[in-house]
Amino acid sequence: MTSKKSRRRGRFIVLEGIDGSGTTTQLKYAAEWLERKGELVHTTREPTDGPLGLMLRQILRGRLVSTPGAVSGDAKPQPMDPAAVALLFAADRLDHLHNEVLPHLEAGRHVICDRYVLSSLAYQSLETDLRFVRNINEKALAPDLTIFLRVRPDVAMQRIETTRTTRDTFEQLPLQRKVAAAYDKLLEGYREGTVTILDGEEEMSMVTTRMRAALDTLF
Repeated sequence: MTSKKSRRRGRFIVLEGIDGSGTTTQLKYAAEWLERKGELVHTTREPTDGPLGLMLRQILRGRLVSTPGAVSGDAKPQPMDPAAVALLFAADRLDHLHNEVLPHLEAGRHVICDRYVLSSLAYQSLETDLRFVRNINEKALAPDLTIFLRVRPDVAMQRIETTRTTRDTFEQLPLQRKVAAAYDKLLEGYREGTVTILDGEEEMSMVTTRMRAALDTLF
């Protein structure tokens, strides 16, 4: 009886950074490069395109809530409780892991994700207790590699202003500065897998080259 050789489990790679740091662009380049090397790759993002992720995207863009007796068109944006938002991110993440990330990893594909737990810790901790955010994300799978693109908030905002027609609630310079500071503090003690910090303000081709070098450490 011949035994089948078990397929190698895929690696879980995460790209992180403030809005406008270039994670989405570099994710595309990372996937293309790995595929050229003959690797199987699946790309994804958080918030996801699932039901919880779509809800989060609506919340981040400013939701409209109808109140009893309100005349059509009178609804005004209502703030969402920060702890509820943090819980939604954590729930979306667990659903993401169960239905998308883990099945692809077990099938031997490398999964590259645009944003993950570190984003929740940086963004949600601005209005919610950091310990609470950590606790609700403790079941999340640790990445094999996190690549953080460090970009100054004013540079990131310039990119956003020249490339995007719509923004979410975090894409404002004062908030970007707070998020960047939160990321820097978190990275000092972040121990969930290997973390590589790159200068996201370098020429795009150089950032891509350095990212490939970081990925090479996994293979």
